[in-house]
Amino acid sequence: MPTPGPSGQRDSTTDAAASLRSAGLRITAPRRAVLTWLASHPHATAEAVRAGVHDELGSVSHQAVYDVLRACVDAGLVRSIQPAGHPARFERRVADNHHHLVCRGCGRTEDVDCVVGAAPCLTPGEDRGFEVDEAEIVFWGWCPACAEKRKGR
Repeated sequence: MPTPGPSGQRDSTTDAAASLRSAGLRITAPRRAVLTWLASHPHATAEAVRAGVHDELGSVSHQAVYDVLRACVDAGLVRSIQPAGHPARFERRVADNHHHLVCRGCGRTEDVDCVVGAAPCLTPGEDRGFEVDEAEIVFWGWCPACAEKRKGR
């Protein structure tokens, strides 16, 4: 039996196929490979995903990976986060209300659970007529390794 990955989702190709099927997406080798790889490599860039699935699929184009990621984001199987000044990052953890820590030095990205609870965990001072259903928070700072390097300067 497959073990849950860091996202809390099982990371086998069988579970990837089941996820694709439940989302109404056609099951293809690139889609299975991307979902399986992302389950154990959260916050990966599209290039990292392409390199990661290359071993399983042989050659896979950048465009094929971008197409798979877009289809999976649109279907709610993958979440895309786009910290300012960094390439988009992708993760399988989609079914909860969590935020991210991003290192200003190396770009390391980590999940942070929301302490308030249900989405949206914050409400704007003025909603201007919007129906707010989500708040996306990015905490910026220095990871332990980069903080240590900064001290040594």
